[in-house]
Amino acid sequence: MKNEIIYTFTTTNDGNLAFHVGDDEKNVIKNRENLALKIGYKNENLVYMNQIHSANIVVVDENSPKMIDNCDAIITNRKNLPLMVMVADCIPVLMFDEKKGVICAIHAGRNSTFLKIAQITALKMIEEFDCKVEDMKAILGPSIQKCCYEVSLELVNIVKNSFGEEFVENRNIDLQGINKKLLEDLGVKNIEVSPICTKCSNQPYFSYRKEKKTGRFAGIIILK
Repeated sequence: MKNEIIYTFTTTNDGNLAFHVGDDEKNVIKNRENLALKIGYKNENLVYMNQIHSANIVVVDENSPKMIDNCDAIITNRKNLPLMVMVADCIPVLMFDEKKGVICAIHAGRNSTFLKIAQITALKMIEEFDCKVEDMKAILGPSIQKCCYEVSLELVNIVKNSFGEEFVENRNIDLQGINKKLLEDLGVKNIEVSPICTKCSNQPYFSYRKEKKTGRFAGIIILK
């Protein structure tokens, strides 16, 4: 029997979903409750992360805490356990294997990308849940794109040396391209990359580079 997997990326219309950005806690709770109603899950089941720009990955189930500390990727094979990654320029990556019924949410910012978090998470899905690369699908949501992602020369050199010159243009780097390549190197072929740049597209997404004091939108995935 095929598993049903539901996933979405929220917009600024859904409001700020993060507690750590100076918003009133009541607002955040209300936004999260509205979102749960809209997508169709119980807000009290939502599992999210205290993201720290690491390559730490945690496998979660219904007995896990709802806020997973010090991690940037969460994986589950449990039904009706929604997973959330919060971003405002970093890449929200949602990955799943429909056949095995395994889902994950990944926070792929610059540091985590350099630490190959998407690849390491995919490997964990393979090792712990016997997922097959040919059955895995990855969706890279709206995030800051190469057009706007200017970094220091030191970081440019890290990208050139670690991943290749094709991911660099002047002082701009292509995080989407790096993550896609890291997954392709494993054999994951089904990869969807959003073309939306959170900074310059004028689409309804929070962007830290555009506005330092800003909320967080989210990628959410649920196995039904």
